[in-house]
Amino acid sequence: MKKTILNNIHRKLGAKMGVFAGYEMPIQYSGVKNEHLNVRNNIGIFDVSHMGEFIISGPSAIKLLQKICSNDINKITVGQAQYNYFPNNKGGVIDDLIIYRTKKEEYFLVVNASNIEKNWKWIKKWNLIFKARIEDVSENTCLIAIQGPNSMKLLDKLSNSKISETWKYFDCKE
Repeated sequence: MKKTILNNIHRKLGAKMGVFAGYEMPIQYSGVKNEHLNVRNNIGIFDVSHMGEFIISGPSAIKLLQKICSNDINKITVGQAQYNYFPNNKGGVIDDLIIYRTKKEEYFLVVNASNIEKNWKWIKKWNLIFKARIEDVSENTCLIAIQGPNSMKLLDKLSNSKISETWKYFDCKE
């Protein structure tokens, strides 16, 4: 069973642990109902490090992504993200994902944990044609989701700028 980088911290903080997508993950701390209400009314911080993360870069990165994704990658500007999916050759869906454009010729993809290997094979297959630089950084990436109506207030407090005043929906910054 795999463990995220934050596994020991979850254990020290008293999380009830369980298995999800082959990872030992925190299931709850104080109780599902209490935590659900807190996220809905305040803020919640989630370890989503079990998700898959890929970097696709280089001059042909956009051509590869245009071929394997459902949405128009040209619409993503640097510092934005886009919800997307990988359609298969029969009109079905391989998986959904979020694509972040981090630089002019660099994209950061976040895919579902249970489909990391399947998604990576799909990308590699098509990349034989496009020859972009591709890297699976899933094992070395820690990913945190901060959610709830007060999440921007927390980010403002932790940063040197007023994120709540400058960020728009689906923005991303390094």
